[in-house]
Amino acid sequence: MNKKTFLEISEKYDLEIERIVNEIKKQKAQKVLLQFPEGMKPYAQVISDELKNRTKKEFFIWMGSCFGACDVPLEVEKLGVDLIVQFGHSVWK
Repeated sequence: MNKKTFLEISEKYDLEIERIVNEIKKQKAQKVLLQFPEGMKPYAQVISDELKNRTKKEFFIWMGSCFGACDVPLEVEKLGVDLIVQFGHSVWK
């Protein structure tokens, strides 16, 4: 797959980046876990990099399964994350 830019990805998906940035600030989160459905995993690093550039926080990308909001990885406690952000894969039109 060719590397997509953040701009190309955000044209296809409503990523709500400002909402995420605001929540990170509100929660005073230092470590954030990002979960993506299979269809969005190819874009995970680009999205993570964009969030890191905007917040200067530490991000982890969960590459295991994610079947919805109730699918929180048990390993999250070992990572010591302060916030989990789950993305959906509905196309933004």
